[in-house]
Amino acid sequence: MPSRSSPVYETEGMAMRDQDVESGYASGSSSEASIPEVFFTKPHLTFLNRQLQNLEPQEILRWCITTLPSLYQTTAFGLTGLVTLDMLSKLKIPRPQNVDLIFLDTLHHFSETLDLIERVRKQYALVNIHVYKPAGVENSQEFSQSYGERLWETNDKLYDWVAKVEPAQRAYRELQVNAVLTGRRRSQGGKRGDLDVIEVDEAGLIKVNPLANWSFQQVQEYVKVNNVPYNELLDRGYKSVGDWHSTQPINEGEDERAGRWKGQQKTECGIHNPRSKFAQFLRAQELKKQEEALQHALQSGLKIES
Repeated sequence: MPSRSSPVYETEGMAMRDQDVESGYASGSSSEASIPEVFFTKPHLTFLNRQLQNLEPQEILRWCITTLPSLYQTTAFGLTGLVTLDMLSKLKIPRPQNVDLIFLDTLHHFSETLDLIERVRKQYALVNIHVYKPAGVENSQEFSQSYGERLWETNDKLYDWVAKVEPAQRAYRELQVNAVLTGRRRSQGGKRGDLDVIEVDEAGLIKVNPLANWSFQQVQEYVKVNNVPYNELLDRGYKSVGDWHSTQPINEGEDERAGRWKGQQKTECGIHNPRSKFAQFLRAQELKKQEEALQHALQSGLKIES
């Protein structure tokens, strides 16, 4: 992402403005209006991942808080996200900074997940939770009325867009998010197997995966030792919990996320897929609507003539 403007250098004949020029360098408190944007070049990103790869999650989180402005945590209150939340609450840094949570309420979560959120609010009372729902609806009944019954079966891509991707993008825009912490780990398998600690998406959003190196057993042990609240469904054979209609318990030896979209060629809900993929999908949906409207108009015209 290029800087907004090129550096401006004073020439010898230009008048010096005492109230505007400090040390000659730009800083966060500088009065210069045009300071280049902060961004990661590819070599810098490669270097950071090489360095962060060898750090413990708490050290990665400390780096995030001291380095990344407008930092949030996106979470569906899975085990990894809960461990991240607990670690953040215990970080010893000179100037503590609360990292707000963003929760995408698809309106189709298990009741156990919603109960967990209330327990999290009590245990981590200083943390703000920003809840984002599908646009224009407040509950599952309104969702069905607006988008059709069982949309996740009739058009799963549209469901992902309406319930997760659009609310996420709306949250990032309204909260002016620059960077997010996620709960993804390599040991979860699928597309996450070669996960980097830090990534940048197509829109420039920085995504940090502080527990990328941890196994499910390590996460589980941290939860137990630190008395972290967790979803009761994990005691009933679930390991990864999403919407009730697309989540099942798993069998011994199966991958951690094997219960998500079981029997389908799908491993992600959409918020971690390229944004261009959904831009193409939405364009196709719009063209389909236009074609259907045209066919309807033609058929109506034929009926009137006859």
